[in-house]
Amino acid sequence: MTARTPRLSRLRRLTPGRGEEGTGRSGRRRGATPKVVALGGGQGLSASLAALRRITGDLTAVVTVADDGGSSGRLREELGVLPPGDLRKALAALCGDDDWGQTWARVIQHRFQSEGDLHGHAVGNLLIVALWEQLGDPVQALDLVGRLLGAQGRVLPMSAVPLELQALVRGHDPARPEDVDTVRGQATVALTPGEVLSVQVVPSAPPAVPEAVAAVLDADWVVLGPGSWFSSVIPHLLVPELLDALVETKARRVLSLNLAPQPGETEGFSPQRHLEVLARHAPKLALDVVLADEAAVPDRESLADAAKRFGAAVELAPVARQDGSPKHDPELLAAAYDRIFRMHGRIGPWR
Repeated sequence: MTARTPRLSRLRRLTPGRGEEGTGRSGRRRGATPKVVALGGGQGLSASLAALRRITGDLTAVVTVADDGGSSGRLREELGVLPPGDLRKALAALCGDDDWGQTWARVIQHRFQSEGDLHGHAVGNLLIVALWEQLGDPVQALDLVGRLLGAQGRVLPMSAVPLELQALVRGHDPARPEDVDTVRGQATVALTPGEVLSVQVVPSAPPAVPEAVAAVLDADWVVLGPGSWFSSVIPHLLVPELLDALVETKARRVLSLNLAPQPGETEGFSPQRHLEVLARHAPKLALDVVLADEAAVPDRESLADAAKRFGAAVELAPVARQDGSPKHDPELLAAAYDRIFRMHGRIGPWR
């Protein structure tokens, strides 16, 4: 038990009870659908959210805040705010399939094209930052944007302070392939030609957003991944209070693997190596299920062995788009999650 456990206990008292009579943030009868928290960032988290909103009415996204590239990086540097880009993408993924939802999804994802300072900025990034400045509360502002969009879920940052990602990389400089260097910045880490050995965040031991911790503690299921492994998935495990919640929660935990290695960041990684890297960064983390696309696992026995170290079973399912691109199909991924929740979850009223 760590020194942070009393704080987790206090947060637990702020969350609704886990019995059938409790109610969640939305006021729905507890247990009507599985209460799901998804962690990640970028396109991987967006794919997971687009699938999960199809099968549950109680969904929370906890989003990494280490992005330092593009529009987010410029706003972060100029205004000292959290990078809004991954939060915007999560909100867009939670928009409904009706005209209202899809119109607003396109609007907040729209990027200005110009010769001036607005070039490359996304409308949603500017909207989120404007509300942060107006309200002075990142969680309240994101909730308000969610209501405006009709988002089918809640979006929370994993930390209330912007983080810098640092990685130890072997061969970052191709002229020195055996040297290990410290590489700084999410954008640089994601594109390194070298081998990422480990990552950390600065400041170290950053504070978690209390609402994110409370959501993990009160969940029925926690979904980690898919996404950029070192820059979107693992950073959640580097926020001590959030990691404690992931270790201590009574929720079941599913890890959703990527469809293919990411050029640069995880070049040449097998599915089981993704698990090995995860274990090095969070040795106390347990999992219940590892989900992978059946066509992306050439060595099923090795993946099963790696999953057993987490106490997890492996579920293989066709979750990729049929066009051959390394992207998840929302309907197929939703079907896989639904089957996992029903077959591996505790018996609950949503069944």
